[in-house]
Amino acid sequence: MYEKFPEGAAQRTDPAVAADDLYDAVIVGGGISGALIAARLSQAGRRVLILEAGPAEDLTLRGYEDYLNRFYEAISKDNQAPYPALPNAPMPRGTDVRPIVPGAPDASAYLVQNGPFATDTTYTRVLGGTTMHWEGKTLRMLPEDFRMRSLYGEGADWPLSYDDLAPYYSEAEREIGVSADVEDQAYLGITFDDDYVFPMKGLPLSYLDRTVAKDIDGMEVELDGVQRRLRVRPFPQGRNGIANPDYDGGKGYVPQGAVSAYQVEVGERCQGNNNCVPICPVQAKYNAGKTLAVALRTGRVDMVGQAVAHKVHIDERTRRVTEIEYRRYDRPDSPGFTTMTARGRLFVLAANAVENPRLMLASGLRGSSGLMGRNFMDHAYLLAWGLLPEPAGTFRGTVCTGGIADLRGGRFRSRQAAFTIDIHNDGWGWARGAPMTDLISLVDSGSRYGASLRQGLVDRVSRQLQLAFMVEVPADPSNRITVSPDFIDALGNMRPVLTYDIPEYTMRGVAYARQLSKRIFARLGAEDHTAYNPNFWGYAVHDGEGYEIRGGNHLAGTHVMGRDRTTSVVDADQRCWDYGNLYMVGGGSMPTVGTSNVTLTIAALCLRSARAMLARLDSETAPVNVTSNRRDAAPTSGKAAW
Repeated sequence: MYEKFPEGAAQRTDPAVAADDLYDAVIVGGGISGALIAARLSQAGRRVLILEAGPAEDLTLRGYEDYLNRFYEAISKDNQAPYPALPNAPMPRGTDVRPIVPGAPDASAYLVQNGPFATDTTYTRVLGGTTMHWEGKTLRMLPEDFRMRSLYGEGADWPLSYDDLAPYYSEAEREIGVSADVEDQAYLGITFDDDYVFPMKGLPLSYLDRTVAKDIDGMEVELDGVQRRLRVRPFPQGRNGIANPDYDGGKGYVPQGAVSAYQVEVGERCQGNNNCVPICPVQAKYNAGKTLAVALRTGRVDMVGQAVAHKVHIDERTRRVTEIEYRRYDRPDSPGFTTMTARGRLFVLAANAVENPRLMLASGLRGSSGLMGRNFMDHAYLLAWGLLPEPAGTFRGTVCTGGIADLRGGRFRSRQAAFTIDIHNDGWGWARGAPMTDLISLVDSGSRYGASLRQGLVDRVSRQLQLAFMVEVPADPSNRITVSPDFIDALGNMRPVLTYDIPEYTMRGVAYARQLSKRIFARLGAEDHTAYNPNFWGYAVHDGEGYEIRGGNHLAGTHVMGRDRTTSVVDADQRCWDYGNLYMVGGGSMPTVGTSNVTLTIAALCLRSARAMLARLDSETAPVNVTSNRRDAAPTSGKAAW
């Protein structure tokens, strides 16, 4: 049945759900989308089942510490290093990506790369989803991001405006516990209510940020005939800082897991650890497990771990989902599984922009608009790296505390992509594997050892500056997720096949970004060490110049929302046009990816959709009683270790 962990831990759910059990909502995925919707529905008295592909161990302190230990012991410190390799619920790993061979899909990793471009984008299939390894930046989208087609003739317009989503942005910022100051975030049309303050005060710029800002603030650039002044500004952060006493009209804000009797277990204030990607050592960074823990305390949320959704079943007469068939594997290292079904009034696919369409397509549900799986988007990252003339505190602070956001919007977007510039506190780590590669070079090429090696490493690493240009990619129907019976996983589920290319619109933004990086380095007196390798798996050529392009793990666009069922997959509430009781939620609903990390927007969309779900349930049924006809499953209630 279910295992009880030590006092203070959440209980595991029963691995089985009675065949005749009926939930108000069945949710596929225990990441931020599923967690928020489960929390809101259960708090309103509705009964919810979550199907989670991972083992669901990290809702306990023991599980979280196991992740930390795995990360510390790993040789490769990539995004997935803390999380176990699960043959039954595999996930992409950036270290597995390789150049595309024309006409030969690369199936060596879980995400089958069909070309013509290869990407290292990843997502994490454990409880909490990709919020377990996310960077924690929580920028709002710009108002113009919602009207790209109308304003600039690129991409698509949303069926929602910034003003429609603004109250849900505020609600999402409360849920995550965002640390920021309004005066830093009100730019390029982003507005806040007159009395609005963020839940926590903004985290300070790092020493490296301030070093860059001394020479960059006020720097003028011209783009599409418009002069702009650059400024290094703090980014809003989804991590615990100092609670703002002015929040909520002076009532203040109580951080989730900070400043409490359970502080050690639940998460302290941010300590500036540089390995917050892929996992925060002190749980200061938000992850969806914090929201799930609250949902589980209602006693109205059941969760089945090691449950991989296999098929969505449809009643063709009523055009409604009747059940979700899932395969529950016996052990993470065992191929054995049991096929089960889950029934509900509403069904919510809350995995991500790859797994949601993968499941629908594997179920034979391609959608009447023909857009299921199409319009895949992710940010294209261009890195540039240089060596500053003096030590600048590199590797002090979280991965990214500040950057340049002045080129996120403007009329130039009718011609080329916009971008945000991240100042990375981890030196050349992403670009060239610092500091490990520096250590190897000093030993092998410089014959350094002892005090000379230590001093050489400090001198080199402390002066490293890496700029990460996060460039928007517009929706393109040719960029898509498909499935094929030629590619299946250990449980017999069809794997996602990605067909992807970087459009010229984005590459024009990339080319401009590279030229700007040269100007920034020159202004800082930094030696530009940027060199792009033609053998790099993400090498792309534009106007005769080659660039290394990386993915951002910001998945979007594969079940886009819209006003018309013929040109979209879901409506503004993220309800599927074709099936009245099915919601496909998350980044896949976004018609544009803009120039902000997607998690905050995903959270806002899901909070909005949760209200629509409750209204629909209220109009159709009375709440299901918690003690209804379950045969042997025990709800996950109990105290959570956050």
